[in-house]
Amino acid sequence: MPDTTLLECFDNPSPGRDYVIEHVAEEFTSVCPKTGHPDFGTVTLRYVPDQLCVELKSLKLYLQAFRNEGIFYEAVTNKIADDLAELMSPKWMLLRTDWTGRGGIHSSIEVELGDDSSE
Repeated sequence: MPDTTLLECFDNPSPGRDYVIEHVAEEFTSVCPKTGHPDFGTVTLRYVPDQLCVELKSLKLYLQAFRNEGIFYEAVTNKIADDLAELMSPKWMLLRTDWTGRGGIHSSIEVELGDDSSE
């Protein structure tokens, strides 16, 4: 599994205000653990920060580390969500993965954490 020490944070510049941050990684790649074929997807992170925000270069390096990992869509989505939630402790977070269709089936997985009333 990718090393979570790749991830870094910086202080939220506006901790007294609730606002939504969205980052979209359009070139996510991992490997199907059954076939060994590459899986291609888009990872969308939306969150309301508390004290910390994720640093983008570190997020990119962390996501790229999944490139050779044999992992199911559901597992990778939950792993990324858990790692980011532990890192930042956001007030609210939605992590969504959208996967390129295979065999006529397109998949999307979402993990929502925290209170979305501030969104």
